[in-house]
Amino acid sequence: MKLITRDTDYAVRALSCIAAAGNRVISVKELTEKLKIPKPFSRKILQVLNKKRILKSYKGKGGGFALAVPPQRISLTDLMDIFQGPFCLNEHILKKKICPNVDTCELKKKIDAIEKMVYSELKKITIAALLKKEKKA
Repeated sequence: MKLITRDTDYAVRALSCIAAAGNRVISVKELTEKLKIPKPFSRKILQVLNKKRILKSYKGKGGGFALAVPPQRISLTDLMDIFQGPFCLNEHILKKKICPNVDTCELKKKIDAIEKMVYSELKKITIAALLKKEKKA
């Protein structure tokens, strides 16, 4: 099981780079060169983030992307929801069917509690928090 997919990772890296630039518009070319992300992936990710109104796009010469949302309001879980779907550690499926004991299963209750805790911790990770860590390093 992967906690963070490639698309979510690329989105975090792209948003961190754009946020670090402040109010400056960042071109796709600049992002792909700085982050070493293949251009087709970066374009796709940036378009999705623009469609979800996390980014603003600017067309023409000097065009590119800038944040539409403050970096402290963009959490890792927001990006995971966009690129991976709802966070879930265990769907409680056996042999491609929902477990018949799903309502009474003690293991599921414990995993659900862990899932809530993990989600809560991941929600605290914002683009702004990641930038603070990078500046200290």
